Amino acid sequence: MRDDHGGYRAPGTSMLTWIIVAIIAGFILQNIFLRWFNAGSLFHYNLALTAEGFQAGKVWTLLTYSLLHSTSNLLHIIGNLLAIYFLGRELIGLLGERRFLGFCLTAVAVGGLAWTAVHWNGGGILLGASAATCGLLAVFACFFPNRQITFLLFFILPVTVKPKYLAWAVLGLDACGFVFYEIMGAVSPFGIAHSAHLGGMLTGWIYHRYIHDSHWSLPWQRTEMTLPRWARKAKVSTNPAPRYTVNLENAADLRAEVDRILDKINSEGFGALTAEEKRVLDGARDQLSRR
Repeated sequence: MRDDHGGYRAPGTSMLTWIIVAIIAGFILQNIFLRWFNAGSLFHYNLALTAEGFQAGKVWTLLTYSLLHSTSNLLHIIGNLLAIYFLGRELIGLLGERRFLGFCLTAVAVGGLAWTAVHWNGGGILLGASAATCGLLAVFACFFPNRQITFLLFFILPVTVKPKYLAWAVLGLDACGFVFYEIMGAVSPFGIAHSAHLGGMLTGWIYHRYIHDSHWSLPWQRTEMTLPRWARKAKVSTNPAPRYTVNLENAADLRAEVDRILDKINSEGFGALTAEEKRVLDGARDQLSRR
């Protein structure tokens, strides 16, 4: 539906692309410091998440650990990137660019805090964006529980499953790993940080349940005072709120308005559209279907 001749400038690079680029860049720098400068331990000491580092004040590692991955197993970063891409492209239009970024960062931080709490008195190091991946999976399963999705198991065997079953399976495996390995102080044989995964999935569920459709405001941002009913007077509006309509028969006006609405969906999510904007999209879709 977008047309560059409509007079509306298209947005730049998607936030999803920036996230993927940041993860790839972190992995490249990680390998450069490890293989060229023989300083991998120093790089991990300052950017990877450890309980000792967090206790020493390196709070930034709650986020930077997600940019690092295993340098001996490429499937670690490839699996995370594929999951973030396929889940993210479905969710970013629904959440909006800013909220999508905020959610990913929050899932990473909550997953890191959960892992740090479990390993507070123990050793270990946390790498990878799996907390964000699990958070996106939880949100996707909440929004589209019965949509059929097909993925390659072990990159070979195609498997079709509903997101709700996939999310429950991941949750069950991580819960078992958390109880039988991490709580007991043992290392998971799969090298998985189950507590970080659970933290990410918890973030996804909380977001869908309490935040997505809510409008939060801070107390000092509320500038209006509500009077009691008996003190209110009927207000006569001399300047009604401006309303506009788009001439659906005018191709140039329609293209410009559709471009503006699509950019609004891209930045704020579909839920931010007004009834008039949804009507314009429906009308434009009907015109395209008749061509």
